[in-house]
Amino acid sequence: MKKLFFIVLVAITTVTNAQNAIPKFATDIAPLLIGEKIPNIILKTSENTDVQIADLLKKKKTVLVIYRGGWCPYCNLHLQALAEAEKEILDLGYQIIAVSPDAPANLKITEEKDKVKYTLLSDSKGEFIKAVGVAFAAPENYKSTINVHSNGVNTSLLPVPSVFVVNPESDILFEYISPDFKQRITTELLVSVLKTFQLK
Repeated sequence: MKKLFFIVLVAITTVTNAQNAIPKFATDIAPLLIGEKIPNIILKTSENTDVQIADLLKKKKTVLVIYRGGWCPYCNLHLQALAEAEKEILDLGYQIIAVSPDAPANLKITEEKDKVKYTLLSDSKGEFIKAVGVAFAAPENYKSTINVHSNGVNTSLLPVPSVFVVNPESDILFEYISPDFKQRITTELLVSVLKTFQLK
């Protein structure tokens, strides 16, 4: 009986560890799927105040963006493109929220550099990107960069750039996730997706 209990315990522990394990490569992530809910994690604003993501999502439909950081030129181009399309996105009844491992102080720099008026949030501890399933182990050559930009909080995690369309109940309606960080959804395609949801 003791042996059977030990085997069951080992199996449970192995499953739990597998769920908590951080994938080594961007191609190995297991993100949340359409129909699942965005988990309610506490993040920080650029003013360094705590905010629950669910409290922001319930205000209106949301374009939720996860990016690598203000140090990433591909992310900056994506954030700028979203800023240029923001009025059209707002007119369709959506808000834009973007999350990265950057520390709050570095979010302010990104806001100014990329002319961003929408909400940027800090996930320096990586709890949000892990919960959403888009975190992976940062390659060695990125560790010093993410360490600096997270003000020493994050030394090992990177998110796969992702875009989710989420309803006020936090349900995922659409997602675009690309392990190749150079590939991002175009604002034209994103707006087209948002218009499709308007018709439903």
